[in-house]
Amino acid sequence: MAQDASVLSSVDEGAFHALWRSFAMIIFSEIGDKTFLIAAILAMRHPRLVVFAGAFGSLVVMSILSAELGHLLPTLIPRQWTQTCAAVLFLVFGVKMLQEGREMKAGNEKIQEEMKEAEEDIEGDEAAQDGTGLVGDDVVPLEAMEAGVTPGHIRRRSSGASRTAPPRTAAERSLKSYADATRNFFSYLLGPVFVQSFVLTFLGEWGDRSQISTIALAAADNVYVVALGTVIGHSCCTALAVMGGRYVSTKISVKHVTLAASALFLLFGVVYLYEALLAIDPETTDFHPLT
Repeated sequence: MAQDASVLSSVDEGAFHALWRSFAMIIFSEIGDKTFLIAAILAMRHPRLVVFAGAFGSLVVMSILSAELGHLLPTLIPRQWTQTCAAVLFLVFGVKMLQEGREMKAGNEKIQEEMKEAEEDIEGDEAAQDGTGLVGDDVVPLEAMEAGVTPGHIRRRSSGASRTAPPRTAAERSLKSYADATRNFFSYLLGPVFVQSFVLTFLGEWGDRSQISTIALAAADNVYVVALGTVIGHSCCTALAVMGGRYVSTKISVKHVTLAASALFLLFGVVYLYEALLAIDPETTDFHPLT
């Protein structure tokens, strides 16, 4: 009985640690991120509840997909190696974020650049849907059109603008037609604001650092706990974005947030590396396979 209680206690402690890690990772990764700012800008133009539902729904889908991808990795390689890979990934991210944070200037100049890119993403998406702001094959921001700037002089900073470029091949045109039909169908059912918030958030989050980190966490810990932690973290960040994201973006320093996130990622890397080393059984592991 005492042994069973000890096992249950260790399981509960591990689940709590996984929940805390996933929650903290999302909080430090998403505040001030482009998807955070997209939700903040949309909430200033449309009903906040609809924007929150679309953005949060997208992030829930992304969290579940990422956690499931991480859950598949231990079925392909031993969990010990997935923990080692997670440790290396977090250490690399931590060092990279530390370098980025040291190179950033103090203040909110960086977040203002992110805000401008988020606005360009939204304008590009709206232009592609209603036809405004289109000049030939290019999506031109409205302020650039008012200034008389031609498409060739637009610097493609926003990934959203490049996504709206017309397809070139028959297969791409067919795929785009299906995508447009699907989007129009869901816009009719759920409303265009919900769909716009969902799509922009999903595209902005795909391949992001937080998605890759979620995959690594789910590979090393309980997939359900990690998914729950990321969903709770996304709910807090999205709610903050739609309630007062613009105000928050003027008060926080991306440099300080990045340095704090760097310290957190480095800590995660050390913890997972320590756990991977503890999982090594010296009695069954051959440290000299060539002798």
